[in-house]
Amino acid sequence: MNTVLPSKIGPSALGIAAISVYEPNRSLDNAWFAESLPRKFVKHTGTRSRRISDRSEVDLACGAVRNLQHEWGVDLRHCAAIVYVSPSHLPRAVARRWADPDRVRREDLFCSARRLARRLGIPACPVYGMNWFCSGYSKALEIVRRIVVPMLGLGREQFVLVAVASRISRITDYECASTGPLFGDLASATVIARYDSALFPVHFEIHDAFALRRPAPAAYFDFARKENVLSPDASAGRTRVGSRIVFQLDGMNIAELAPRAMASALQSCLRSRGLPATDVHFVVPHQAGSAIVRLAGMKFEQLGIQATVINDVTGQVGNVSSCSIPFALRHSWHALHGWIACPTAAVGAPGKAEISEGCILLRSTPLHQRAARAS
Repeated sequence: MNTVLPSKIGPSALGIAAISVYEPNRSLDNAWFAESLPRKFVKHTGTRSRRISDRSEVDLACGAVRNLQHEWGVDLRHCAAIVYVSPSHLPRAVARRWADPDRVRREDLFCSARRLARRLGIPACPVYGMNWFCSGYSKALEIVRRIVVPMLGLGREQFVLVAVASRISRITDYECASTGPLFGDLASATVIARYDSALFPVHFEIHDAFALRRPAPAAYFDFARKENVLSPDASAGRTRVGSRIVFQLDGMNIAELAPRAMASALQSCLRSRGLPATDVHFVVPHQAGSAIVRLAGMKFEQLGIQATVINDVTGQVGNVSSCSIPFALRHSWHALHGWIACPTAAVGAPGKAEISEGCILLRSTPLHQRAARAS
């Protein structure tokens, strides 16, 4: 393990220094779904194709980290800890109920985080594994600020790696017209460093990050085992697999709750930081679909927020769950400046009447503003 400074720093002294993403090569376009695709699907979601992968989540995360090294010159010898996030790992209770013992072990998030560390050549690095579905990135940054950095300390020449890997295609019921076309596979890698870091200069200072669960009127999410399941084959054709554990989602009710949940999280975030709504320059919400983001934008306006709302970035990737916020931040990287709020909404634990909401509050640094002007 790398040597860390004995002194601990406050959570407000951290920021995002770099983000890279990895998109699998295979795509599944809307034509694949044929007549089962809802008539207004593109109007409501903006999605025309989605990435899918046969590789594991750890493989996808490695791809994102390799892009981080190539695009940003990140030296992994300075990695002080890894927070590994995956919304497509089966929750422990679900795996124990439906899967065989070998798969239960493979679904374990800590074990996957350890495999990722070994694959990256930093096996002695402390790791954390978590699944908060579409609010996973918000929760990961909360854990970095609240637990990881205060516990380890963080040197000026070190960083924390947040690796998010979503391979929801392996738990998708492609014969479900309301959920089969929604999600895509993707991975992201984020460098979290001290604000005063010389090796990893910060572009966006993190002023807040959280995710929490709230009660909902009913349980809108669960898992089940399905037999003879329609699936994409290696050439993006159609095949059948004998058995698959799939997620079940009440999309209509989630679509109604999500805009309110994102607005609630954003309002709580601004209040806790004492930041006026009019000071927010950009809102980068969870990209659950273009219509949901438009509805969320209307809720933001009711809060007095006059910011630019980032939307319509899901066209070629779909809803990429907890990769959504880092993907949208990377997509809009050079355009973002000032105060940036990133609200999220997600399902709660399987079978429970709850929904999660979260928010990340960022502020661009002078370095980022200079880099953006230069670009």
